[in-house]
Amino acid sequence: MIKEKILSAYDDMAYRYNELIDHKPHNAYYDRPNMLELLPDVRGKIILDAACGPGKYAEILINRGAVVKGFDISPKMVELAIQRNKGEGEFFIHDFSNPISMVEDNSCDIVLCALALHYIEDWTLTIQEFNRVLKSAGTLVISIEHPFFEYNYFKSKNYFDVENVKCTWTGFGRPVEVNSYRRPLGECITPLTNNGFLIDKLVEPKPTKEFEKLDPKHYKELNEFPSFMCIRAIKK
Repeated sequence: MIKEKILSAYDDMAYRYNELIDHKPHNAYYDRPNMLELLPDVRGKIILDAACGPGKYAEILINRGAVVKGFDISPKMVELAIQRNKGEGEFFIHDFSNPISMVEDNSCDIVLCALALHYIEDWTLTIQEFNRVLKSAGTLVISIEHPFFEYNYFKSKNYFDVENVKCTWTGFGRPVEVNSYRRPLGECITPLTNNGFLIDKLVEPKPTKEFEKLDPKHYKELNEFPSFMCIRAIKK
């Protein structure tokens, strides 16, 4: 199954991913600064870090005074998140294509989900669960692969399809095949608006100057065409 392949890929590269995450350009100087810019003041806020990986976002948010609960489908990633945060925060193993039953209704001020929703085929239940756990007027901040970038990158035949795609990542040690789901822009927006959210801001991000020093080729490309898209949505 595709889910098992995704889990295996992330378990395979977990330790190297953790070693590089602080300064890997697409994460540190493209995704994170743009996502963090969309967050309100987090001091004293309860944040659910959905698909937390090795806990880098959690580390930043805890240092800013937030209370963080994080989960990931990869046991190795959860282990690394616990180690990185040295007893701060609460981390558990969970697949967010299933109900997040361990998190209570209306208990979180913010849900953050970075570069993970493209690993599930149908967002409906996941977005409904994000809505359920958020307090009234709570904030959801997500980043995803940009649908136009993916359509071109994977040389898709029908833009409107939601389709399984795969590519080989070479930036985290030995080559790893990573499966995900490509979808059109509408399938990134309607799961939010149909399930209790108002879209407050949509960002097609640009990299920071630090990116240019480490990867000038992709810095130039990302200033001409986005790879990611960031969305802030508010619970109705």
